[in-house]
Amino acid sequence: MSLTTAGGASQQAFSNTSNVVDQLGMAIVSGDYAERTMIPLDPDLEEMFGVSRTVIREAKKTLVGKGLLQSKAKVGTRVRPSSDWSMFDPDVLRWHVSLRNAGPFLDELFAIRMVFEPAAAASMAERAEAREIDILSRQCKILQNASDRLSYAVASSDFHKTILHFSGNRFLSSLGEMVQTAFFSVVSRDLAENDGKWLMLDRSKAGQDYAHVVDAIAARDAKRAEKTMAIAVQETKKLHM
Repeated sequence: MSLTTAGGASQQAFSNTSNVVDQLGMAIVSGDYAERTMIPLDPDLEEMFGVSRTVIREAKKTLVGKGLLQSKAKVGTRVRPSSDWSMFDPDVLRWHVSLRNAGPFLDELFAIRMVFEPAAAASMAERAEAREIDILSRQCKILQNASDRLSYAVASSDFHKTILHFSGNRFLSSLGEMVQTAFFSVVSRDLAENDGKWLMLDRSKAGQDYAHVVDAIAARDAKRAEKTMAIAVQETKKLHM
């Protein structure tokens, strides 16, 4: 076998494994394989996906690492409770974003945003430079002038990511970026279905809330920045739920 052929075989095996991981992962997250239930045995999975046992085992090993599966010798492979899933894993987030009914997932996203985004605003108020506050202020104006839901969603996401970035906390920035990306993906997917709702919402109120965040940060008032950001996140939830 030539090196080129060997490399192609390796790439094919990786592609097959990724495909099985993706389909099994999505089936678990969507509830096709319920929590605490057994998934099909390896021979059945081999037949379902048309792949080798090695591919199935590698795929299962990957899903075990993501917290979705638990495998025991002579017992089989069981779906773990969703409370054990690695929710900050990019694939697990992506599978949740793909759910047709993403309402419960959005509820959880907003709950985690309420934990760290007010803290990020407070941190930025304590340490931000004038240049950073000017950037945030310009983004706020873009958000307030958004003429449609997509433009508003993009501007809102940029605004929140900026605060997370300028918080000076790498953990807040990294986790926040991931959550914001997942949130934006859900919102973008649902634009066509819910665009009528956008026309009836008081966007000026949400824009004012963001302006209050900027004012608090510019005043170096960490407590007020934390409070106003919590209000802004709550108003964003009204726009998108």
